[in-house]
Amino acid sequence: MLKDTIDFSAIRRALVIKLRHHGDVLLTAPVFSALRQHAPRLELDALIYRDTEEMLSGHPAISRIFTVDRAGKKNGAPARIAAEWRLLKELRARNYDLIVHLTESPRGAWLARLLGARYAVAREYPGKRGRLWRTSFTHVYRISGKPRHTVEIHLDALRRLGLQPQGERRLTLVPGAESEAAIGELLRRHGLAPKSYVHLHPTSRWLFKCWEVEKYAALIDALQDTGVRVVVTASPAEHELEFVRRVMAKTRKPAVDLSGKLSLKQLAALTAQAKCFVGVDSVPMHIAAAMQTPVAALFGPSGDLEWGPWQVKARVLTTNHSCRPCGMDGCAGSKISECLTTITVEEVLGAIKELL
Repeated sequence: MLKDTIDFSAIRRALVIKLRHHGDVLLTAPVFSALRQHAPRLELDALIYRDTEEMLSGHPAISRIFTVDRAGKKNGAPARIAAEWRLLKELRARNYDLIVHLTESPRGAWLARLLGARYAVAREYPGKRGRLWRTSFTHVYRISGKPRHTVEIHLDALRRLGLQPQGERRLTLVPGAESEAAIGELLRRHGLAPKSYVHLHPTSRWLFKCWEVEKYAALIDALQDTGVRVVVTASPAEHELEFVRRVMAKTRKPAVDLSGKLSLKQLAALTAQAKCFVGVDSVPMHIAAAMQTPVAALFGPSGDLEWGPWQVKARVLTTNHSCRPCGMDGCAGSKISECLTTITVEEVLGAIKELL
């Protein structure tokens, strides 16, 4: 029994901070679920970047979501200071008893001091964050040097407080009725019935995580030759749209191309209706896991043990390169990852057939 276990029955309101990209934010969802399961009367708020809000909005355990506008960095100093002051006043008005900080961002340490919460927990970062960091929190914890899934590392914050997560730990993402209706209409327009298609999201924010154009095209043709329709998506980013254009130009049987046309909530509604999701280490893969759609995920330089599909029927495709996962921008910074390019079309097809 920890000597400094906190009494959750005395905690009225808590703030969970995760200022990171979309997938990272979605992977915090089990933290809210575990807290709500253990302390049903606890009001839970989130502080995240504004562009990631769709990852948590609608989560049944979350009371309020506060956001930081990353684009605000482009504004002048007076505007930035005013925005920070407004946010601080809003957060202080909530009178938090507990702060759970899930990154190494200095903002979390300052908020732990400025908000006056009775308890605050964060991970230790030896060599990166020093005494000021450690003294900003009532509870700090270290993680094992062995690879563990990011969800479990997030849950370590609760374990350090004396809460042992039990039961349900799946990702939670709520598409919403509006997005579900929009996707239902879109599927009807393309003559697609629910659970009749494979959802392929071939791209990522970082293209060194992606497979080869020719192999994606061959995969689409092979699937559609067997009568399985393929729906392709990508973000509105121009480099991703160009990647998809190159894939589609090489296919014999064009897939349904919805690249750049969907919001993240609509993407969730789309993948929820798919027979299977195929993609790489990116937020759409995590969204598919949240929607409990079977996942075939290709992993190259990033670590599948830390970032793989969470608690969903899945097949992770990797190679036995001794250097992976290296986290590099392609082999020797070449933008091309051999551990991805050596995965064959037949291997991916085999994984999809197993899932189906």
